Amino acid sequence: MNSSFLWRNRVVLTSGLLLLLSAHMLTTGVRPRDQAARPNEILMGVLSPVQSSSSHLVEAAHDFWHDYIALVQVQRENQKLRAELAKFQNERARLTELEIENRHLSELLGLREALGMRAIAANVIGSDATGLSRTLILGAGSRDGVRAGMAVLSNEGVVGKLIAVSPTSSRVLLIDDHNAALDAFDQRSRVRGIVAGVVDDGLTMKYVGRTADVRPGDSVVTSGLDGTFPRGLLIGEISRVERQGPGLFVNVLVAPAVDFRRLEQVLVVIEPPPRVVAQDQG
Repeated sequence: MNSSFLWRNRVVLTSGLLLLLSAHMLTTGVRPRDQAARPNEILMGVLSPVQSSSSHLVEAAHDFWHDYIALVQVQRENQKLRAELAKFQNERARLTELEIENRHLSELLGLREALGMRAIAANVIGSDATGLSRTLILGAGSRDGVRAGMAVLSNEGVVGKLIAVSPTSSRVLLIDDHNAALDAFDQRSRVRGIVAGVVDDGLTMKYVGRTADVRPGDSVVTSGLDGTFPRGLLIGEISRVERQGPGLFVNVLVAPAVDFRRLEQVLVVIEPPPRVVAQDQG
């Protein structure tokens, strides 16, 4: 065996020797102080950082997976809690709305008791969409005993008069419509006039003499002489009295007692009011 053969096969021979050495170290006991233990110690020293890194990677992967599973569970619980909270809030809003409706209904029933007349409560289900007139739609019709010409009231005061009725609904002409008119008087001075709607907004009390005793702040109530509204119901409050310019009458502006845009329930008086005999103005 010459040197050229050894050189050509140096890789194979070296690998074989290393394999034999490894087999010998695995099959025979090696004392810690034995010289043969040094290669093993060197090998362990080289592999130890790799094994340590692998161990840390495995632990990190395990911790990551555990944290991920925990996070997914927390997200599911949060979604469930949010759904339960939304359900609770909806239920609370519904109960609050029922409480408000019941309170309004109780107030209307109290008004009915005070009137001593047959009347029914009705929900406001719509309003005039064209802006050409000021009306409301009620969820009560001829099946409920209502008919055109009946008075419509709220807890705050006079609302209007029914002008059209179907079996299941009806239309109210509000008192602030320019086509509406009702007989009224100043509650303090007893001065009478006709309250009508203004095209722009609000109410005016017509046919009040220039020398009549009417003042801002006076309450204006129904007289009962028009045969539609019971006597003494609040219409509004005088906001301004204008006596400038010629003419027999003053311009009396009245602020309605009712906020018609916020009405949700009203009372429809289904029997004619007691007849009132006209008296002289005080």
